[in-house]
Amino acid sequence: MAQEADLDLVEVAPTSKPPVAKLMDFGKFKYEAAQKVREARKNQINTVLKTVRFGLKIDDHDYGIKRNQIAKFLRAGDKVKVAVVFRGREQSRPEMGVKLLQKLAEEVAEFGSVESSPSVDGRNMVMVIGPTKNKAEAKAEAKRLADKGDKPEKVTSTEPISAE
Repeated sequence: MAQEADLDLVEVAPTSKPPVAKLMDFGKFKYEAAQKVREARKNQINTVLKTVRFGLKIDDHDYGIKRNQIAKFLRAGDKVKVAVVFRGREQSRPEMGVKLLQKLAEEVAEFGSVESSPSVDGRNMVMVIGPTKNKAEAKAEAKRLADKGDKPEKVTSTEPISAE
């Protein structure tokens, strides 16, 4: 019967009682399964880890620029690794680095949350901030805003940082 219809007899569930078989074009079935896998791989979105480095004695304007950059990365759905670099005698004041990173985390809390608290890694103090939205949601929202003609808002703060 399968040969007359130019199809294959494929056993679908061999362990069931009675075994289940189906008439189908097996080559076409394999091709469609491969297409589904390829389409799923194309739609898969990977989260990227972006790195932003600060000096301990960073100026207010430079801090604002980097904060806006971090907010942009988080809105796009990427994780951000923030590193404070200690030079010379600055290494004896790690509490200032913690203070700077905590202030930054508070200011970008709308876009992401702290995944790993500040930790010392050689001459650097590192903290990872993860986005609140995953990459797919962020991409969909960016597309919606682009269609609408809006631009995402910038993060602004009037408080200067103090290097006590």
